[in-house]
Amino acid sequence: MKALVCRQFGSVKDVELASVAEPELTDPHAVTIAVEFASVSHATGLMIAGQYQRRPPLPFVPGTEVVGHVVACGHAVTRLHPGDRVVAIADWGGYAERLTLPEYTVYPVPESLPSTSALPIPLSYGTAYCGLVWRCGLRAQDTVLVLGAGAGVGLAALEIGRQLGATVIACASTEAKRAEALRRGATHALAPEDLAASVKALTDGRGADVVVDPVGGDLFGQALRAAAPNARILSIGFASGVIPQAPVNLLLVKNLTLHGFFFGRYIGWTPTNERAEHASALQPVMSTLLQWAAEGKLEPTVSAVYPLTGLGDALAALESRKVVGKVAIKIKETET
Repeated sequence: MKALVCRQFGSVKDVELASVAEPELTDPHAVTIAVEFASVSHATGLMIAGQYQRRPPLPFVPGTEVVGHVVACGHAVTRLHPGDRVVAIADWGGYAERLTLPEYTVYPVPESLPSTSALPIPLSYGTAYCGLVWRCGLRAQDTVLVLGAGAGVGLAALEIGRQLGATVIACASTEAKRAEALRRGATHALAPEDLAASVKALTDGRGADVVVDPVGGDLFGQALRAAAPNARILSIGFASGVIPQAPVNLLLVKNLTLHGFFFGRYIGWTPTNERAEHASALQPVMSTLLQWAAEGKLEPTVSAVYPLTGLGDALAALESRKVVGKVAIKIKETET
């Protein structure tokens, strides 16, 4: 089968299209998926460079989020069947025509939901939902400030916050992204400049009850100052490339709670591999999110699709900060 293979950590330019053996199905709790599309994220580049939290054994096939259909199941699998349309989270291996992985992070896709609409659900929307609900206890009366609200997990957090009844203030870097945030249901959309003052002006001086931060960098400090007393801060990642230092005195005097949130703990991306342990809690979440998407309550977006040879271009598009939603690699036409 065709696959993109990373033989040494470094540049995406060194990832090559190659012919490799199809994966074997030996685990009774695993399934094999014929991959149609696989998503591309900032973490993809970090993993290829050997700078992500986990370093795959070389050589490896990148790609952690795929959509396609099941072609084979281990004998212990009962919730999935050959022919099922599914979206899945893998450790890696997604940029290949077939992928074998444990069933625990494989989720059925509603028949009416297009493949590219299902693809962003597991990682972006799963992270946003579990962070907002499981960690921050989001309430309908809350005001949520979402940083990086034009792409990926930020856009997902905006939509989920709106769906759960909260007031959402979006912060995005370009006018186009702010316009998209408003179209998706944000009550207000702000530029990063003078963020704290702008949020206070919109909330009668009070600030935001929940802050979602996938950006980090200097914006983190502004977000803390934009937070209301007793607010919950959700630190998801550092798309800016800069890990901020938390001013603990500000957390103290405002009674702020800072939640670090690594969604990877729930999907097997830790040394102890907890995916089976958390599957019973996470699978209903994914079912809800996929159903909301099928009903038009969420609008997961893949704004650009690249060929299997276009991974470098896809990563460059992400780095340009102009992407709305996600970008994807088209692996293969859907088989019947």
